[in-house]
Amino acid sequence: MANPELTTRILRRLLASGMTARAGRIVARVHPADLGPMLAVLTPDEIRSVTDLLFEQRRAAETLSELPPDIFRQVVDALDDERLAAVLARLDIDDMLALVEELPEERHDDIVALLPEERRRDLEKMELYPESSAGRVMNTDFVALDAKMTAEEAIDHVRALGGDSESESILYLYVVDDEARLLGVVPIRRLVTAAPSRACGDLMVRDPVSVQVDTDQEEVAAIVARYNLLAVPVIDGTGRMHGLITVDDVIDVIQEEATEDIYNLAGLSEEDRVFSPIHLSVKKRLPWMVVNLGTAFLAAWIVGLFERTIEEVVLLAVFMPVVAGMAGNGGTQALTVVARGIALGELEFSSGMRAVSKELAVGVTVGAATGLLAAGFVYVWGGQPFLGVVVFAAMLVSLAVAGLVGAAVPLALKAANYDPALGSSVIVTTFTDACGFFSFLGIATLFLDRLG
Repeated sequence: MANPELTTRILRRLLASGMTARAGRIVARVHPADLGPMLAVLTPDEIRSVTDLLFEQRRAAETLSELPPDIFRQVVDALDDERLAAVLARLDIDDMLALVEELPEERHDDIVALLPEERRRDLEKMELYPESSAGRVMNTDFVALDAKMTAEEAIDHVRALGGDSESESILYLYVVDDEARLLGVVPIRRLVTAAPSRACGDLMVRDPVSVQVDTDQEEVAAIVARYNLLAVPVIDGTGRMHGLITVDDVIDVIQEEATEDIYNLAGLSEEDRVFSPIHLSVKKRLPWMVVNLGTAFLAAWIVGLFERTIEEVVLLAVFMPVVAGMAGNGGTQALTVVARGIALGELEFSSGMRAVSKELAVGVTVGAATGLLAAGFVYVWGGQPFLGVVVFAAMLVSLAVAGLVGAAVPLALKAANYDPALGSSVIVTTFTDACGFFSFLGIATLFLDRLG
């Protein structure tokens, strides 16, 4: 799509003029993944018209599976239950489950009841798996082969699936026994280059990398990335294969987990998106802002403890934000590095002390370097050499604490079985602000007679 904004304007004009045939040609040229931003700016009537066009082009299901959650909800509002159920029924089971979970509560049961019985049973099975587990994101359509099959028979079997849309995305062929237990995997390249009479049992890679149905999806993504897989089979405790997770699903998981971590660091809910209703954004953000307000008053209270010191040396008020701001940035940097290490599996609680020690050392070093620069600036500006010494000492202490707290907080949350990013920024900011003000004003109070 060369110019999305121009395309959207042309589409809206065509719809307003009743030129649906030309509008349909515009929609047909837009990739499903690019329709989301376009639908976000359309009115409910325009969304309904575009959806009608997508139904005519048999692209509605494909498009819905590509929509961000907040835009999907807008499309849901423009569709009746019967039409929406018909679209959901055409999706892969993992995509269907993801969208069903986004349905409004008041319409959820009615829409699910309209699904074909077989699809409804599949959905109910998927919902039994734990949230954020491999079972929730796996695709239950995969090609299973018998170990006794020859390469020629296996290729004929794959050809027989040619009408199945899933056959277009076949990455690996899985060899299972009579009880559907996973025995091995046959890469497509090895199959097509093998002698026609060669048995699949001889061609397969035994004991392939696999995940359990209850494995956390974040761990699944890490396994796929670690072993450079295009797909990973999902098995239960008996080794029976239930489905597979492909690399495109893993990309979605990585995006979802990254979004969750970023939102948690900022004290936001994942439901709060760019096009979310104002009342929803306010509802999700207000509680954390109230917490932040409380921490701000805590910092103000600490400053109030040194009111007399500030009255005697007014210049201290000028440099307070400098120390607190540097401490806040140092804490955020340490927090980001450690939280990322935990998220990517690079850092475990057992090796946490090394990370804490490293961040403490970095904080001390950076505090000393920036403290010297700040002290020189204070001396040139204020003409008080001892005030520069106070700034240096406060910067050294506050950045050391910032590195320590920034590394320790996510590790402590991880040890307590909480998301390391959950509320970390609020906790770290509280510590660094409080420490920055207290160290600066406390040291200044100790040497107040030399600052006069």
